[in-house]
Amino acid sequence: MSLWLTVIIEFFKTGLFAVGGGLATIPFLQDMAVKYGWFDLETLSTMIAVSESTPGPIGINMATYVGYITLGPLGGVISTLSLVAPSIIVILIIANMLDKFKESKIVKQVFNGIRPFVVGLILAATLDLFLSTLLNLDMLFSIRMFSWLSIVIFAIMLFVYKKYKINPILVIVIGAIIGILLQL
Repeated sequence: MSLWLTVIIEFFKTGLFAVGGGLATIPFLQDMAVKYGWFDLETLSTMIAVSESTPGPIGINMATYVGYITLGPLGGVISTLSLVAPSIIVILIIANMLDKFKESKIVKQVFNGIRPFVVGLILAATLDLFLSTLLNLDMLFSIRMFSWLSIVIFAIMLFVYKKYKINPILVIVIGAIIGILLQL
């Protein structure tokens, strides 16, 4: 199968099944990293940071990035369109049948069943990102296993963010400046 078709299929599947927003795309991207080697998990962490700090939905930003690094500028456009196409198709179908299903008990039950699984996928991806950011997993069970500077920065930013309720944009800008200054 051609690389172009593989990218289209993978992002179409991601768009179809990543219920719950952009963070729900992370497990699919982790799978792509392992399955195809288009990027590694460290690059995925960087992609998440960049996608969270740039305008637009995280899933779309990440699809654009993966398409771009895999197939160039046109690949970025194709992967983005492949990601959003299922949503557009589903919304058009739902909009056509909204009155029939708006109060459907089965539809409510389906979404009530899906939600815990989506939260689990997002939590698993978040835990992977958390561990890969704060731990050096190549150095397990040694003092160098911990990225102490990242842990300290994380703790300080978490405290400041929670205590002073500062704007998330400011948190991202501060993180970018710290990363540059400390060459993280």
